[in-house]
Amino acid sequence: MKTINGFKLRKLGNEYILVGETMELINFNKMITLNETAAFLWKAAEESSAAEGFTVDSLTRALCDEYEVSPEQALTDVDATVKSWLEAGVIV
Repeated sequence: MKTINGFKLRKLGNEYILVGETMELINFNKMITLNETAAFLWKAAEESSAAEGFTVDSLTRALCDEYEVSPEQALTDVDATVKSWLEAGVIV
């Protein structure tokens, strides 16, 4: 999978938001907010997207490397996050 070019992660107070920076990506009716963990995953996904792309497994490994979380819990969290990104149309 890959992130869609044109979405940028911005910090707003204690939260993060994904902002579409081109006219075709701007949708003021749908704001995508991320917590700190999801923002970490987005950054990892963006870095991987520049090369070969990312998988649920690669993001799960990154999450386990960064946080003290079990592989099972990380997989559950990553799977839910990736599904929400697919639904929001910010990854393909």
